[in-house]
Amino acid sequence: MAESLLPPRSADPAALVASGRRVFEIERQALDAVADRLGDAFQQACRAILGSRGRVVATGMGKSGHVARKIAATLASTGTPAFYVHPGEAGHGDLGMITEADVVLALSYSGESDELLMLLPVLKRQGNLLISMTGKPQSSLARAADVHLDVSVPA
Repeated sequence: MAESLLPPRSADPAALVASGRRVFEIERQALDAVADRLGDAFQQACRAILGSRGRVVATGMGKSGHVARKIAATLASTGTPAFYVHPGEAGHGDLGMITEADVVLALSYSGESDELLMLLPVLKRQGNLLISMTGKPQSSLARAADVHLDVSVPA
């Protein structure tokens, strides 16, 4: 069983600080691992977004959905037209919000989220460029994407 990052509730102040430092070190290592994988796929994703005639439509379920929502908000606030579409709602009518000129950024750590996979035939038929961010480069979503970004982190 993995060691808990959280000290006991009765921990002394030094243990709390040490715990916080451990969290930052783990996160730093994870970011370094992802940064080391930046390459052609990242460059292709950037070019696709910068060259898009439409908007960036970010989507994802659960925690990936929260991250997708934040990415869309950050892009929009920095001048790139973007918005978030919940994949479950997209399957019930919100797909009409996505035009053929839009780039779709789909996030799913497993790359197997049913709600996202159900959208793929429509997005492909419409001609949307699909960028996926998954932790599983051999997943269904990664294989279906025009550009895949590997965001896996060590277990």
